[in-house]
Amino acid sequence: MNKGVLTERDVCTKFITPALKKSGWDIHSQIREEVSFTKGRIIVRGKLISRGKGKRADYILYYKPNIPIALIEAKDNKHSVGDGMQQALDYACTLDIPFVFSSNGDGFVFHDRTTISTEKEVYLSIEDFPSPAQLWSKYCIWKDLNQEVEQIILQDYYDDGSGKCPRYYQCNAINTTIEAIAKNQNRILLVMATGTGKTYTAFQIIWRLWKAGQKKRILYLADRNILIDQTLVNDFRPFGSAMAKLSTDSKTIERQDKTETVLPTALGNKRRIDTAYEIYLGLYQAITGPEECQKIFRELSPDFFDLIVIDECHRGSAEKDSAWREILEYFSPATQIGLTATPKETKYVSNIDYFGKPLFSYSLKQGIQDGFLAPYKVIKVHIDLDVQGYRPEKGKGDRNGNEIEDRIYNTKDFDRTLVIDERTKLIAKKITEFLKESGDRFQKTILFCVDTEHAARMRQALINENADLVQENRRYVMRITGDDGEGASELGNFIDPESKYPVLVTTSRLLSTGVDAQTCRLIVLDRPVGSMTEFKQIVGRGTRIHTDTKKFYFTLIDFRGATSHFADKDFDGEPVQIYESNKDDLITPPAADDEFIIGQDEVIVDGQSPKITIEDASEKHSKIYVDGVTASIFAERVECLDENGKLITETLRDFTKKVLKKRFVSLDNFLNTWKSTERKQAIIEELAHEGLCLDPLIDEIGKDLDPFDLICHVAFDQPPRTRRERAENVRKRDVFTKYGTQARAVLEALLQKYQDHGMVCLNDPRVLQIMPFDKMGTPVQLIKQFGSRANYELAIQELQSALYQEIA
Repeated sequence: MNKGVLTERDVCTKFITPALKKSGWDIHSQIREEVSFTKGRIIVRGKLISRGKGKRADYILYYKPNIPIALIEAKDNKHSVGDGMQQALDYACTLDIPFVFSSNGDGFVFHDRTTISTEKEVYLSIEDFPSPAQLWSKYCIWKDLNQEVEQIILQDYYDDGSGKCPRYYQCNAINTTIEAIAKNQNRILLVMATGTGKTYTAFQIIWRLWKAGQKKRILYLADRNILIDQTLVNDFRPFGSAMAKLSTDSKTIERQDKTETVLPTALGNKRRIDTAYEIYLGLYQAITGPEECQKIFRELSPDFFDLIVIDECHRGSAEKDSAWREILEYFSPATQIGLTATPKETKYVSNIDYFGKPLFSYSLKQGIQDGFLAPYKVIKVHIDLDVQGYRPEKGKGDRNGNEIEDRIYNTKDFDRTLVIDERTKLIAKKITEFLKESGDRFQKTILFCVDTEHAARMRQALINENADLVQENRRYVMRITGDDGEGASELGNFIDPESKYPVLVTTSRLLSTGVDAQTCRLIVLDRPVGSMTEFKQIVGRGTRIHTDTKKFYFTLIDFRGATSHFADKDFDGEPVQIYESNKDDLITPPAADDEFIIGQDEVIVDGQSPKITIEDASEKHSKIYVDGVTASIFAERVECLDENGKLITETLRDFTKKVLKKRFVSLDNFLNTWKSTERKQAIIEELAHEGLCLDPLIDEIGKDLDPFDLICHVAFDQPPRTRRERAENVRKRDVFTKYGTQARAVLEALLQKYQDHGMVCLNDPRVLQIMPFDKMGTPVQLIKQFGSRANYELAIQELQSALYQEIA
């Protein structure tokens, strides 16, 4: 067989796979081919959304399911045997796989990423591929695994038969954690960005340790009831009757499949813990408190639990004097795993101090790059009062007639100590403008205010700006705060993707965990955010992708300068665009965010999930209300990411010129391409595929330009001609005289179509099916007026040549 004529797939089928089977690898349980392990980054350009190419390994070999130990990159036989090695090593680093191979069907190049081989890279014949036992033996020596540890590591994952399995980074987290615990590491911190499946990862860790008999009594701690309840009925459901909630209240909850489940409880009426269960899920608040009688966890011996998993451990659980920390220290003999999206609370309080450095991290930036998390746009809006501050004139009184203290008030004061209603109304107006300009006023939106009173005033301002939709349904705008029972009762509807109302929700505090509003596409900040941890949590609320509703990105509008945190070196997931709105500008960013070029590996997918919580009703502040003060929008800047991932300032026109200059190196090059391309629309489609849609630029320039003239004008500084001017020049030259009356009528109608609508697909016969041609005859009849189809096509070519005969 001549290997040189075989495709890469042929090489895999005829040579590589047989070699693996001969070496003892099971085709059904140990060999996977063409394994896609990332989805491809979502790229946002205005309203156009595409996905980049995901990463795919030719072969991944598993010692047991979800325990990968080898990777093979295949090439066709025109390549040398080791040509795929560098790509394979890149994939192996991502997947945490130690043994790496490259092959073209003649043999293998083997790269050992462990430290046990004297030679890192060697050649192997096609018959000498290592067996599963040989590679696993190498792995065990490298990891220093004894027989007892090996049995724990090889415990199977939970498989529900649906095909759901951990993503690659979840596998890395699970396997690394199991190995560390098997080797008696008792304090473990896992850092995983919001939306990356921390709970599912925790379930698989607990399942494998429980099934292996390594951990027999397990406690899963969180600080929100909804987190515990959803975990019980969804991810942790396979534990069945071995599991219960540390609560006295029985509750029925709806699962993801819409069936209902009664949650089992492990606390009796006298708050005595039932010790018959093996898996306990509980709230910190349910088992402790400031009074000694509330610390019911002390009923259990300190060694009762073998494993404790602490969800969202970035908050109070890390504080040394916290009641929550008291629980962890009481059960100190247990292995404890902390889960967080942000590993440090402040420079004074750190959970790293308690757990040690993270054993595994998967960041927001990585999640966006891999395509598992939604990217986001940022719109910065500066209000003149915020920029300049407000100083009351001498003797200025508040709404009650009391004189206002003479000092400069700024964003830290607004809505907390001093209220200027015009500022609130301006923000409500700008948000409403954004929704209207987007074409979808039913984007679920959450606005974070300074406190509950501010949220009430913002609700009122939004109602007045959206009176038409509020008239249709009063729940279009609602406040969800702790002191508003009716609003709080709508929380479930707001987070339900199938519920239309409420749409715009005002609230005050965004805590680090809560309920996912998966379809929320817009987050608005009208309160300061001082903590980087809190800011990361806010951004993380919108990062879940919701394919059913085509939510592939979300927008963050900042009125308080909170997005200055992007400049912090600790922030790891930059926005796809930053737009700063000027006075009287539209709040929607211009199309200048077409900053990426669509590549051949991208697939267009379309052309947003914060968490909210109910606040304390005790937020009360004595405020000064000031009337008669105006507010307006101040300053503008558009920033976008260049091809190197750096934020740059660039106008749409500059961006277009840069792209066109890359595509056409000179005016002559463009003219030759245009003249030689029979179907002019193909050039426009090719530019659009590269990320450059010409329509927004035509709108910006404000002339009825042909794409030909637009390119000449923008890229090569040629004076533009409008479509009307080009059409009139054709008429003046009377190029239709050689045709009969009806044929001339067809060509004149085509010319008028071009003049009115800018059609560059005149040579497509389907144009003859629309007005006014449908009244002139059928396409077949009209083409016959030219004698033949070939003559008709020749006439169209002559018409197009005549249109572009004059270039100047």
